[in-house]
Amino acid sequence: MMMSEEQRIQELRALKIIAESLNQANNLETMLDGVLSELLHVTGLQTGWIYLIDENNNSTLVADHRLPEALIRENKKPMCKGGCWCLDQYKDGRLKRASNIIACKRLEDAIKFQQGDTDNITHHATVPLRAGEEKFGLLNVAAPNKTHFSDTELALLESVAFQIGTAIKRIKLAENEQQLLVIAERNRLARDLHDSVNQLLFSLMLTARGTKELTEDAKIKEMLSYMQELSQEALSEMRALIWQLRPQGLENGLVSALLNYGKVLGMEIDYEVKGIVDIPTHMEECLWRVGQEAFNNCKKHADTRKAFLRIKVENKQLIFEIEDLGTGFCVSQSASLPSLGLTSMKERTEAAGGVFKVSSKLGQGTKVQIEMPVNKEEKR
Repeated sequence: MMMSEEQRIQELRALKIIAESLNQANNLETMLDGVLSELLHVTGLQTGWIYLIDENNNSTLVADHRLPEALIRENKKPMCKGGCWCLDQYKDGRLKRASNIIACKRLEDAIKFQQGDTDNITHHATVPLRAGEEKFGLLNVAAPNKTHFSDTELALLESVAFQIGTAIKRIKLAENEQQLLVIAERNRLARDLHDSVNQLLFSLMLTARGTKELTEDAKIKEMLSYMQELSQEALSEMRALIWQLRPQGLENGLVSALLNYGKVLGMEIDYEVKGIVDIPTHMEECLWRVGQEAFNNCKKHADTRKAFLRIKVENKQLIFEIEDLGTGFCVSQSASLPSLGLTSMKERTEAAGGVFKVSSKLGQGTKVQIEMPVNKEEKR
């Protein structure tokens, strides 16, 4: 069916509005929610939803509008749990362009098990979000009793999906650039600390040591010795801080970096590694920071300079443990953790998608454990 001039003008206007919205957006979820709303408005469709799908084929519902009752029950559980045919086709590479109609397994299950009103929606069109060869997720749209999308409708959906994919890539590149700027600033601060404060502390320690040789007064010698010890401790703390800002050796792997950091603290670290996999940068950064905090706690509070590092992979779970046999402490049964450092480790772990656990008993040491899902193949 030929498109009328009025329909063509309406489509171009819709693409213009959506393009302007995408070009101005910096927040991914806000952008997707706004574009989906605008798309449904200009097409006259009732409902739609967007999944983002990562490199490990984990899908996340990031935007939706006017979902039927059957799909929003229990905080949208039907949309967030289980698989469906459109996701299966996306993941195995069969879905490359806008697909006219795909019967919705989630809606079929809702009808079969009488889980709520479906608004007479049984099928949907689905379009992959992509920029070039890079894929980001799926756009789905539907309307009551609609069992066919015209070529014109599919062309519009593909145009919008391509614009969304390009915007997603732009935002991700901007986020990566921001992360690089943060790393550059950390490195600059680390250099400044090394060149200024670190050198001043070293000079203070040498001055205290030299001044001791110029006096015979026992009390003055004692005070200078104490000053020398404080300078040495401050110098050690500063070196550790510089390592935290600029993780030298992380490029050689997480284990190497943590072992080297342990040496900086003057600790003896035994380690065991089983079935290591490649992990995303944000997970490696999380484990690096948690490992630093755990080793610092060993040195400052556990009254021991010996610790154990274990990393293993079991059933697609990465298990990261740091344990000491030091003084230990009483772990409260309440939800709160006893220190800011432990709370920070827990928050950092959960932000990276992991589960944080700490166990300790007085006189029996402390163990910090992190579990994170991994989906990449093991190195052999």
